[in-house]
Amino acid sequence: MTVSLPEASLAQRLAAVRGQIADAAAEAGRNPASVTLIAVAKTFPAEAVAEALAAGQRHFGENRVQEGTAKYPALRETHPDLVLHLIGPLQTNKVKQAVAHFDVIHTLDRDSLAKELAKEFEKSGRRLPCFVQVNTGEEPQKAGCTPQEADAFIVACRALDLPVIGLMCIPPAEEEPAPHFALLNKIAKRNGLDQLSMGMSGDFDTAVMLGATHVRVGSAIFGGRSYGPTA
Repeated sequence: MTVSLPEASLAQRLAAVRGQIADAAAEAGRNPASVTLIAVAKTFPAEAVAEALAAGQRHFGENRVQEGTAKYPALRETHPDLVLHLIGPLQTNKVKQAVAHFDVIHTLDRDSLAKELAKEFEKSGRRLPCFVQVNTGEEPQKAGCTPQEADAFIVACRALDLPVIGLMCIPPAEEEPAPHFALLNKIAKRNGLDQLSMGMSGDFDTAVMLGATHVRVGSAIFGGRSYGPTA
């Protein structure tokens, strides 16, 4: 269970999340440094990202290509070590923008996207590390290949020479996340992958205990979000 610090400063909330990651890693017999904290800044302004940068955070996640391309160029000028992760669905017509502005892609999930990424990597000379997204709950409204499709899809991505480094999942909101994290770990191991992008604000400690190497935490760091009518 994550600790809620609604009245705390962003730096204090960030420190609390880092502390929880360290505690979960220690309980699992892991080095806390083996877990990358991705601060998910979707819908939050550049000022909030700058505040997190001032507190030492360097890895950030965005759901939308357009938001990432608008928010981060100026921030990179002062923090060239900033690492930007695309954690939302990627449309094939946004691949060129994504490859130009992001550093890691967590949502590689279908053949058409794999082929488009391979073309753009070749054309641009930028080869972004990719996580294959697995729809562990097989939810029809959610992106990701099914667990049954995952092995074949990973093979197909490797045949295109895509730098697949791990797997990503978003468990169903109404289900216990642990079995989904364990399933993702199992699929990764049998495919020789050792990086797992899993766990969000409500369950990242569980994810760390089950092998997460990247956790995607938003509201526990930045606070609650106010979504507009089109969000």
